[in-house]
Amino acid sequence: MRIAAQSRPRGFTLVELLIVVIILAILAAIVIPQFSSATVDAQESALDANVHSMRAAIDLYRVQHNGKYPGAVAATGATCTVGTAGTGAINTAQAVIDQLTKYSSASGTTCSGADPTTLLGPYLRKGVPAEPISNSAAIAVATAGTPLAPSAATGGWAYDVKTGQIVMNSNAVDSKGAAYSTH
Repeated sequence: MRIAAQSRPRGFTLVELLIVVIILAILAAIVIPQFSSATVDAQESALDANVHSMRAAIDLYRVQHNGKYPGAVAATGATCTVGTAGTGAINTAQAVIDQLTKYSSASGTTCSGADPTTLLGPYLRKGVPAEPISNSAAIAVATAGTPLAPSAATGGWAYDVKTGQIVMNSNAVDSKGAAYSTH
């Protein structure tokens, strides 16, 4: 009498495991670059949104301040009954920041609180947004009145107080080959 051989559970062979690993590696090589480009796309979209917000705030400021752009006049000199007076001198980044983020008078003087003499603004309630590529909110102020063309990839914002033009302060290019300063 013959006894039937017991069947043992069979596992995966080395070849089968290698094939699965290779397939997973190929899928990862296809999917991972798409995630990294999504990050770049998100940063560039955020840059566009922040530039748009800054331009809208600058335009509204100009309309409410008799054609003057933020920073073209000093933010100092307000007699504030609520809050503290602005500290930005004419043609400085601090004047631009004060005039966009604080309450202001028609002449451009600012206070951190709403005051009977400073009823306009603030135009950017959460502060100057950082540009998302270098994550800098620094503002480089120009007074030339000519189109801005950044010469380095320093990041932050480049702003002209005579024209109100604001761009990303970078000569680097985006994922489509256009300069960030053209967004």
